[in-house]
Amino acid sequence: MAEKRILCVGLVCLDVISVVDRYPPEDSDTRCLSQRWQRGGNASNTCTVLALLGAPAAFMGSLAPGHAADFILSDFQRRSVDVAHLVWQSRGETPCACCLVNCRNGSRTVTLYDTNLPDVSAADFEQVNLSQYKWIHWEGRNASEQVKMLQRVEKHNRTCPASERVATSVEVEKPRPELYQLFPHGDVVFVSKDVARALGFCSAPEAVKGLYGRLKPGASLVCAWAEAGADAMGPDGLLVHSDAFAPETVVDTLGAGDTFNAAVILALSRGKPLQAALTDGCRVAGRKCGVQGYDGIV
Repeated sequence: MAEKRILCVGLVCLDVISVVDRYPPEDSDTRCLSQRWQRGGNASNTCTVLALLGAPAAFMGSLAPGHAADFILSDFQRRSVDVAHLVWQSRGETPCACCLVNCRNGSRTVTLYDTNLPDVSAADFEQVNLSQYKWIHWEGRNASEQVKMLQRVEKHNRTCPASERVATSVEVEKPRPELYQLFPHGDVVFVSKDVARALGFCSAPEAVKGLYGRLKPGASLVCAWAEAGADAMGPDGLLVHSDAFAPETVVDTLGAGDTFNAAVILALSRGKPLQAALTDGCRVAGRKCGVQGYDGIV
């Protein structure tokens, strides 16, 4: 029997990436060493990494017709990511992120041009056949609608045997209070360093221990903290940690967090314990920081 797919719900955008030798001083002219288009967006990136790691992956998000959408669809196909649940919008354009990457240290500056394309709604999600998926991951965006989607999965899981239930995860990346309503709903909750700091925590262990009480019973909380590695806590209440796996040379950190999430999700979906999944996430994210784009992480 074929392995069921992992669905990621959230943003896809077009990244226009300019590579420079060093960050430009104010009022200077700087020669661009190279420029490329790359499909971006948290949920989109996570799908890419899942597919590269050998998982059947699917994406659900909004697109508006146009040249950018054509490029995005072609790249999804190239990466073997299923896009059966795209929500086509007749207005707006696909969001665009202009990224300036410093080739000396892999740092980047991102400016998002948001065309206000509507996010996936709970009504859109009603069209998803849940029996096709073993795991659904949400990039926290329009949280009130996403809570309804998660509740639909929870209701589905109460009516089917354990072997047919759909695991869920949510990413709370932006320090926006409206996103915090997602904490009690995912089986796995990814909380970012930025959110942890906004809530008053100074380290990943402190954040995991301090925020775990917001989760539903039986859930796991994961917090990555860049070069400090990542920490997590599961239903047993034990704090687990993985060191970071820094590459010899940092080339491109764009999408490292999405890479981490994908590797953790895949490991957990295949039955690995939380400690091993955390280590997988840090290891694959470290490899990603040592290459341009995603080719070479496996």
